Amino acid sequence: MVNTPPSLFSEDQYKVEDAEAEVTAIIETPPSETEIDLEFLYTRDIEFRQETLYFIVVDRFYDGDRSNSEGENAELYDPTRQDWGKYWGGDLQGVIDKLDYLKSMGVTAIWLTPLFEQIEELFVGNAAMHGYWTKDFKRINPRFIANGEEPSLNKTQETKDTTFDRLIAELHERKMKLVLDIVCNHSSPDISGTKGELYDDGVKIADFNDDEQHWYHHYGEVQDWENEWQVQNCELSGLATFNENNIEYRNYIKSAIKQWLDRGVDALRVDTVKHMPIWFWQEFTGDMYNHKPDVFIFGEWIFSHPYDDRSVEFANNSGMTMLDFGLCVAIREALAQGAEGGFHLIQEIFDQDYRYNGATELITFLDNHDMPRFQSLNSDPAILKVAITLIMTSRGIPCIYYGTEQYLHDDTNGGNDPYNRPMMDKWDTDSEIYRYIRLLSGLRRLNPAISMGSQWQKYITPDVYGYVRRYRDSLCFVLLNKGEAVTIPEVTTELPDGEHTCVMTRNKYEVKDGKIYDLQLEERGVIVLSRVGERVKGQTIVRVQLNGVQTQLGETIVVIGDCPELGNWDIGKGYPLEYINSNTWFAEIPFDESAGKLISYKYAMLREGRSPLRENLMNRRWVIAKEGTVKWRDTWAPGRES
Repeated sequence: MVNTPPSLFSEDQYKVEDAEAEVTAIIETPPSETEIDLEFLYTRDIEFRQETLYFIVVDRFYDGDRSNSEGENAELYDPTRQDWGKYWGGDLQGVIDKLDYLKSMGVTAIWLTPLFEQIEELFVGNAAMHGYWTKDFKRINPRFIANGEEPSLNKTQETKDTTFDRLIAELHERKMKLVLDIVCNHSSPDISGTKGELYDDGVKIADFNDDEQHWYHHYGEVQDWENEWQVQNCELSGLATFNENNIEYRNYIKSAIKQWLDRGVDALRVDTVKHMPIWFWQEFTGDMYNHKPDVFIFGEWIFSHPYDDRSVEFANNSGMTMLDFGLCVAIREALAQGAEGGFHLIQEIFDQDYRYNGATELITFLDNHDMPRFQSLNSDPAILKVAITLIMTSRGIPCIYYGTEQYLHDDTNGGNDPYNRPMMDKWDTDSEIYRYIRLLSGLRRLNPAISMGSQWQKYITPDVYGYVRRYRDSLCFVLLNKGEAVTIPEVTTELPDGEHTCVMTRNKYEVKDGKIYDLQLEERGVIVLSRVGERVKGQTIVRVQLNGVQTQLGETIVVIGDCPELGNWDIGKGYPLEYINSNTWFAEIPFDESAGKLISYKYAMLREGRSPLRENLMNRRWVIAKEGTVKWRDTWAPGRES
């Protein structure tokens, strides 16, 4: 390692300038008319893998409008911010006020706790500041918009003049996206004899205690968490649980969420998905995609895990991806809690990626509003830096819990709920974690290997972890150390020979024969080396993902079809896919001549020294969009031969 000032250096077919300047340019500089529009190639439409999510508990972020804080019931608001169960004043104007702070950090999508109108009473001393005790799914929580502002989505459908609409406009102006947290499983708990009173834009339509139309299940609380029927039909913590068999309920909840999508919501985070049957989610997501084909949806299956067959089945067949609790728990054990296995615990999770049809679209995170913050387990900021680098550079879509970049945590009662939801109190743009997130978010958009590529372990001990992200001719090498300073005799990087600069530290590293020799890795150190290759360019980009094909070493998958882009059925000219894991192959295919046309295609396997295999099915058919980004999600069709 040579510690020298940053300088320009050359690579084959392109130049790599100062890495920090590059990612800064991606975050801040609008493309000129002659530049490649990176938003078009990577973040437009239904592609979410290059996003950096930031999860906000709205009430605890920033009070941008103090006139709305008391709300309908002043008893629910604590201006001293000492009562953790009450509202503290955060609102949508507060989010708007801090959008430039978030964009500068590299955040590209914000996930907000539910914005629906909530019950206005205390339940066991707690208000619905979290947003999960909904009274009316078609109205905005008045505490989050301007005092006296119309909360009805119906009544503001034409004017679109609410604070919520202004938030959407401000986000989209900055090319940022909004993720709305939704709750389909339940409404509100029993408060003074009132439970589950549900409204349709102010008109009462259901009541748990007067349920002649069977809008709710009435089986009591879950007693056995291993009993699937109880988990799906009984109550969670006394919350009135909807009866998904009731078509009136299903029509109501779907129509409500569609209204929010119509107002500009880009993605949905779905609460408590394990508590409803998969057929409901398949119907729900199908309706959402029919209504807004470019919506991205992910669910919360609490403590999902690749060894949990039911949660894997959900991820593969529900129509949505999900939060990666398995990886989250492994990271917390390995890095925050010092478990003996260290990085091996994390690699064990990645080793199971083949079980998912879309491992690269799992949402990765370190903590959230339902568990102690990472720093409540380990307050060392250097360990947090290692953890942030891991989720920002490994497979999946990273999500940062609000305040992490300011080391926000309150360790009362171990940091458990509700102490994991402090009020945001710092906006320092010079904190090390803020800077790391900024750089790594920019790198995710600059280097497609990080967002879409495969992941290969290159070095591992309990304390040190090295891996390569690879896609086409783009590479990213990452080395993490959670322990003391160490010298590594050699580590394979797959990078071309020559000098490479760490994106994070600006340190220089010499690569010879694809390896770094006698690498000195500092205590709690991180190294991120990036090489960006040629990007796929085309009028229309088709992102192809194929699952369910078993290949051996030396076998590759191609797409063939009746168009020039796919070789006009010449298997030797088929478009090659990239190996992601043993269940997933992926590629971006540029379409120019065939853009806007109907094509036929199928997949084939090329085998060294043997005849190729083709799928055993009639040709697949697709109308290629005239421009933009398209996704194909296919499963290999086997036959006797294949």
